[in-house]
Amino acid sequence: MSDAVRQFAIGEDDDGIRVDRWFKRHLPDTPFALVARWARTGQLRLDGARVTPGDRIAMGQTLRVPPAEAPPEPRVAAKHTRPRPVLSDDQIEFARAMVLHQDAAALVLNKPPGLATQGGTGTHEHVDGLLDALTFDLETRPKLVHRLDKDTSGALLVARTTRAAGYFAKAFSGRTARKIYWALVVGVPSIDDGFIDLPIGKQPGTGGEKMHVDEAEGQAARTRYRVIERAGNRAAWVELQPLTGRTHQLRVHMNAIGHPIVGDGKYGGAAAFLTGGISRKMHLHARRIRVDHPDGGLLDVTAPPPTHIAESLATLGFEEAAGDLPDDTRPPPTREEAKARARAHAKTVRKARRGERRGRGER
Repeated sequence: MSDAVRQFAIGEDDDGIRVDRWFKRHLPDTPFALVARWARTGQLRLDGARVTPGDRIAMGQTLRVPPAEAPPEPRVAAKHTRPRPVLSDDQIEFARAMVLHQDAAALVLNKPPGLATQGGTGTHEHVDGLLDALTFDLETRPKLVHRLDKDTSGALLVARTTRAAGYFAKAFSGRTARKIYWALVVGVPSIDDGFIDLPIGKQPGTGGEKMHVDEAEGQAARTRYRVIERAGNRAAWVELQPLTGRTHQLRVHMNAIGHPIVGDGKYGGAAAFLTGGISRKMHLHARRIRVDHPDGGLLDVTAPPPTHIAESLATLGFEEAAGDLPDDTRPPPTREEAKARARAHAKTVRKARRGERRGRGER
């Protein structure tokens, strides 16, 4: 082992992180107990001053680290890390064809329907597995900062640096990032511009990931919707904006007000499918993402819809150019106002269904 004191310049990607996190990234074989002992005895210094593992560092500072010590004999065999598979030329071409926007800090992809964002049990093809194709001029692998459901298409933001990933993650957790979706729904909402405020929880007794409205124990969930166009009483093209980030929020909320997203059999059942040549695939598309950029300014990108949604819009007589509604920054209604609207709409839906049952009985 070297007996020389080591000096490390803090780079841009490590700006603002904790000292212990820096060691996990750059000297992962150094145990936390040793870092803590170095700090306690004054051997660990930042720009000449003593530092603790919990202190944060800044770009341009210099971290002084004592000489490396011989590690103790491991108690167990080191965990084997499976290398990522090498991507084929077709996979690289496919990944790069998804790119809508590229700059020094971010990529925006147009994720196709049917491709998962991340892997899982039985899921071997996903966006995360393709990110090695998107390093371009950088050595660092891009990082996911949010996700879309497998069957949802559209704009997916990916950070190109660790610093950008932290910045965007805060934007999503703080709800300052704005996501706009397009959806085709069965029927036409009675209110053209409304808010849905219904808490969501995991549905008990379901083997997979399925959610439902749970007013007793669910987490707060709010969605704004605006009707873009309607095809008689058969279907509506709507703009959806999630104001919270619950699992399957848009799908659960639209089904809860009696207008399931076309193709969403998981929540709408048989009622979620239209006849007349309309695809049975999910008709939910992340049309636009707008978020402050870490280098200043605004990142604002729109994603063209996939073929099956574009064809369904045309079949129903909708003009795609009409889909991008003017921005509306008015504040959402209070929780009490939103609940009153939701109750009134649910009452209207129940009355309509009772009328349908009476009509069938008379025939």
